[in-house]
Amino acid sequence: MDLIAVTVLGVARDPASGTPVVLLADAAGRRALPVWIGEPEAAAIALVLEGTAVERPLTHDLIKIMLDGLAVAVERAVITELRGGTFYARLILRRGAELFSIDARPSDSIAIALRAQAPVLAERGLLDGPGGVDIGGGDDDLAGKLRKMRPEDSGPRA
Repeated sequence: MDLIAVTVLGVARDPASGTPVVLLADAAGRRALPVWIGEPEAAAIALVLEGTAVERPLTHDLIKIMLDGLAVAVERAVITELRGGTFYARLILRRGAELFSIDARPSDSIAIALRAQAPVLAERGLLDGPGGVDIGGGDDDLAGKLRKMRPEDSGPRA
């Protein structure tokens, strides 16, 4: 698997459907991977990106608190594949010397990794493939490219 680090650029709305989209970009800022996600996950990701504190822990906060209590560290979130119109991910965790991997939706993996300040990685082929969007100095801006895309072009839910 050829993994690359990605930056969570933010959460936007697909202008056509109104569905939230989390935008992941490669380190060079040339390619982005839009992943259509649900409302609760979009809010969870946006809260961390905006640095907004909440009075009571939300679901992803609770998961992070539980992992901390169990002495389990979040090593990284990995967006692994696009299959049948759905993105897949793994959350890589560490407890002592033991490293283990859990199947998780990309949106949940990202929300938890952000809370743990852990890296987010993606399979290079996802950004280089048809689901990726060129954002590196082309004639069109990212928003314009997203307007032309549909969730089914790269996956309706994560």
